[in-house]
Parts: sequence; structure tokens; C-alpha cells
Amino acid sequence: MTASGIYAGVVTHARLRPRPHRLRYRIFMLLLDLDELESLDARLKRFAVGRFALTGFSPRDHLDPTGRDLRAQAEAILADAGLEGGGPIRLLAMPRILGGVFNPLTVWFLHRRDGALSAVLYEVRNTFGESHSYLIPAAPQGGNVLTQSIDKGFYVSPFMDMDLTYAFRIQPPGERVAVSIDVSDAEGRILTAAFAGERREMTDANLLAVWLERPMTSLGVLAAIHWEALWMWLKGEPIRQRPPPPQAPVTLAPTAVREFPGPH
Repeated sequence: MTASGIYAGVVTHARLRPRPHRLRYRIFMLLLDLDELESLDARLKRFAVGRFALTGFSPRDHLDPTGRDLRAQAEAILADAGLEGGGPIRLLAMPRILGGVFNPLTVWFLHRRDGALSAVLYEVRNTFGESHSYLIPAAPQGGNVLTQSIDKGFYVSPFMDMDLTYAFRIQPPGERVAVSIDVSDAEGRILTAAFAGERREMTDANLLAVWLERPMTSLGVLAAIHWEALWMWLKGEPIRQRPPPPQAPVTLAPTAVREFPGPH
């Protein structure tokens, strides 16, 4: 048993207004513990780190594209927010498939030394080659569902305004994982996006099985994004002009700045 695992499931989007639009695709994502990458690379034939394989992972696909050590980067982000780290760092993302990848959203689970969740880092990428992350502290909550929110600060879709708020609802990885995002403006909810998946162990047989079952994963997702964008345009949705990306690579939730007044 490893902390890392495969989550086979479904991603859904529902645009509620002004022009309703829905999509649903079967995909799979990987939960990867940074401390297990070396052993996974050595043990598995259909998964590789920094090399070509059926499925894979490259540090250059995340955070600083120079390939700088991901644990060091994540710990620095926590330290800048005045948050405690030192524990497991796990990310939920789509893998490279035959060398190609596009991750609209990578969810990082950053833990303290005692194993408790310290914060969630939402790493967002758009189709213009830009990326930005949102760091939100994990306040103590009852039950096994985490709810968080933050104002939008990064251009993602040409069919969405910038003056919006994200509300996240997460069931952290276990036997299943669920991530949902409600996007709202001053009048209420505009869009809901979600992924829910069931866990499978990281084995070569399971990697091959989910790859065969869910062809939309990875590069298929990028094709689907453009296909759905075409439908939105044909429905008459106007295209919003793309502003420059934020100067800072990470946006801290207001609670992080207020409660933990470190460098930001």
C-alpha cells in the first residue's frame, strides 16, 4: 500500500447562465506523494518520472517550470504564508500520457509534521500556456469535507468574466476523492465543475486498465476544452479579453494573510 494511487472517475461541468451548457467525461487522475516518486518510478513499468512511459510525471509540469525541487517550492509557499509544513505533500493531477499532458487544475494537499492538513494549493493552468496558484489554509472543520473560497485572479476561460468567486468543496483522498468548484458572480452561481473518483492501487495492470477505459484523459481533455469552447461560441457567448497574468505566482487567501502575517 502506498499513499499514491489512481482515481478513476468522471469530470462534469455545468454552465447555468446566461447560456446553459453541460459536459461530462470519464477520466482518471493520480494522487502522487512526492516522497514516493522515486520508488514508484523504480517499481512500475507503465509509470515514469521525467521519462517517456505510458503514464508519467514531470516536475517541470508544475509550479516553477524550471524543474526546481517541488517539495522545496511547496514548503517555501507555505513559509511565505506563515503556515506550517514539514509533512506529506501530495498532488492530485492528470498524468502525462505517452509524453503529453494538460492539467487545468492540480490540487496539492500540504500537511504539517503531525500529519494534519495545513493548506490546499490549487494550481490552475489555461490554454494560453499560463499558470497561477491559490493557497488556502485548511481551517479545522468537522466531518470529512473541506470547504474553501477565494476570489478569481487569473484568466482561464474566454467565456468567463474576471470578477468572480470560487467556492471549493473537497473530500480529501481516501477510498474516493471528490473536488467541486462553484463559480459565482454578484448575482449568484454561474458554473459548477467537479471531479469524483474511486481509488485503485498504483500497479501496472491498473494503469493500463484505466488508460484503456478512459481515453479522454490528458491530451483528450485539451481537445475537449477546445470542442466545448466552439459550442459556447456557436451559442453566442461573447469572448472576454485576456488580461495579463498576476505578477505573483501564488495568490494567498485573505485568511492566510490576516492570520499568518508573513511575507506575501
